[in-house]
Amino acid sequence: MAHAPQFLKLVNESKKKVKETNVADVKHGIDAGEKFLLVDVREDNEWANGHIPGAIHLGKGVIERDIEQAVPDPKAKIILYCGGGFRSALAAENLQKMGYSNVESMDGGWKGWVSAGLPTAKG
Repeated sequence: MAHAPQFLKLVNESKKKVKETNVADVKHGIDAGEKFLLVDVREDNEWANGHIPGAIHLGKGVIERDIEQAVPDPKAKIILYCGGGFRSALAAENLQKMGYSNVESMDGGWKGWVSAGLPTAKG
């Protein structure tokens, strides 16, 4: 999918302000038992078609509204992912603005996870 230039500009500005991680590091953290909350910010239909095991779903359209109930501790480590790492960067920046201090965006997102042949879940 070719993204619109203004969307890419917005994403690139967000990526300058947020910490990014990658698929390999997230998988390593999961395998090592590292404590973090993995949040899928994709749309409902994307989540239903498959997601990373152990993730919770807070779509980008509602994450700012629902994050405080789902994750009351603003110091909790949160790793966000989307399809490729763009929407998650935008969401991470907003969570930082809300006072969440340990938020990361997973570059490569769902596509990177699947292309690496890593486990997926449905439902």
